[in-house]
Amino acid sequence: MNWSDTVDKQQTEKLRRRLSEVMAASLAPPPKLTVSEWSDTYRQLSSESSAEAGRWSTSRAEYQRGMMDAVSDPDIETVVLMTAAQIGKTELINNVVGFHIHQDPAPILVVQPTLEMAQTWSKDRLAPAIRDTPALSDKIKDPRSRDSGNTTLHKVFAGGHVTACGANSPSSLASRPCRLILCDEVDRYPISAGTEGDPVSLAKKRSATFWNRKIILVSTPTEKNASRIEAAYGDSDQRKYFVKCKDCGEHQHLKWAQVHWQDKNPNTAEYACEHCGSLWNDADRWRSIRAGEWRKTAEGDGKTAGFHLSGLYSPWTPLADIARDFLQAKSDPMRLRTWINTTLGETFEEQGEGIDEYDLISRRSDWGDDLPDDVLLITCGVDIQDDRVAYELVGWTRTEASYSLEYREIYGDPSTAQLWMDLDEALSQTFTHPERGEMAIRATCIDSGGHFTQAVYNYVKNRAGKRVFAIKGIGGEGKPIIGRPSKNNIGKINLFPVGTDTAKELVYARLKVNDEMDGYCHFPSDRSEEYFRMLTAEKKVVRYFKGRPRREWVKIRTRNEALDCRVYATAALALLNINMEAIAKKAQNSVQSSQPKHLRRPSVPRRSSFVHGYR
Repeated sequence: MNWSDTVDKQQTEKLRRRLSEVMAASLAPPPKLTVSEWSDTYRQLSSESSAEAGRWSTSRAEYQRGMMDAVSDPDIETVVLMTAAQIGKTELINNVVGFHIHQDPAPILVVQPTLEMAQTWSKDRLAPAIRDTPALSDKIKDPRSRDSGNTTLHKVFAGGHVTACGANSPSSLASRPCRLILCDEVDRYPISAGTEGDPVSLAKKRSATFWNRKIILVSTPTEKNASRIEAAYGDSDQRKYFVKCKDCGEHQHLKWAQVHWQDKNPNTAEYACEHCGSLWNDADRWRSIRAGEWRKTAEGDGKTAGFHLSGLYSPWTPLADIARDFLQAKSDPMRLRTWINTTLGETFEEQGEGIDEYDLISRRSDWGDDLPDDVLLITCGVDIQDDRVAYELVGWTRTEASYSLEYREIYGDPSTAQLWMDLDEALSQTFTHPERGEMAIRATCIDSGGHFTQAVYNYVKNRAGKRVFAIKGIGGEGKPIIGRPSKNNIGKINLFPVGTDTAKELVYARLKVNDEMDGYCHFPSDRSEEYFRMLTAEKKVVRYFKGRPRREWVKIRTRNEALDCRVYATAALALLNINMEAIAKKAQNSVQSSQPKHLRRPSVPRRSSFVHGYR
């Protein structure tokens, strides 16, 4: 055998070995990846659904690694994500779906709060993810193709399908068995899917036949003791994300109480280590987050991994923005509730169920015969009883601090003219302001419920020019304090709906303010103790309906007219929809222009806002 024959044999053998390696590689199963590894390898972010289009990088928000990889952990059956908004949970859901389409095919059910939201998620989030990620676009045919069999809500791939549905649709929840159940924004689900029961329980039943099923529950939380995600997190191992201090080296999970700023300037916001007090700027905070780790803080059932994450971990949000949002929300109970839910990722809890009347009695004070100089306008709330009317005149400041100027009950029969003449006289009075002269009542709201609806309609019919309006209380959470008026009534007058639950929450929040800041309530020195008992005659309690908690207002005393009057006076202020800052500025300019230069007052700085138990 000559030299050339030997070389040919060696080359042939090398080619044979190479061909065998290629064939083995092509026939071998794909490498076993976690969800985060798959995302880093294959996932592409779409420009229409992400501010950072292109290759996915888990290290950009390192906390997502543990959350995603819990889904691919064979020892974990249920994953609970109780998080703030805008921390990437929607893209996390997309990554889980993409991983299973490509690496672990299975029937998948994605449940959104409503059918419309399911369609929106599929069109705006899932479809772009499939289109821009080659590993997924090769698996799922374009729904526009003739033989795809795919629709907006149902997409088929080898070994499984993705079905999107609404929690309000019992038929779609019960449509087919699925191994992977993803429930998004579970705290926004209805109490029952039609008459079939709890939507989460219905969805879970779809996976009962699979030994390797996965249940993923995701949501920003809502109300304390009424939150699905809070309850699920409480049953889990309650993982929190711990970061290391740059100076002392101690670990901690980030807390809102450790955020500080100087001189009421949110631009100076920094995070203070809870162990050594070292201050972290945003760059320090983000570096610590990238090196952080998830730690279990409870035993749980051994099969449920729970993750809680606040907006303090977001790599996209500076502390200054978070602090600024807090300062803007803290004086408004509804805005504060939203901020706590969406920024801190925590449930909102009322600070106490009721108010002690003696705390209010102790704050009575004497401001003289004239109006306090910071009062800008006056509103009135009128409550109708069977043998009397009760009214309260309230003076409002620029920061919506209030002065109870007068509370009175006029006895008489509301079906007779005399009582309404007496009320007319009360509403025609004026008050003397030390700088701006006589001030009249700017707006009045009169309750039209009860037994004298027609009498109220008759009274307000010709008094719209004096801003005297009929209102009707509407119970239930989330209703605006004042709604759009309707003339669909027997009096053909503008009847304004008042969200009484919302208004009571605002009134009680302001009654709890214990120093003279935004929303503080002033009362005169001669106000009776009975008035304060009526003002605090209700409290909010949790009652259960069909197994679900619901918060509602209940009377703890027989008489509550003072509270109703304050609610209606507050509704009158909301009805005016006035920019109090603009009024204050106009009033100040008017006073200064009428004074000699040497007597003009300097502008009064805005008083700091009260902190609702969080600073």
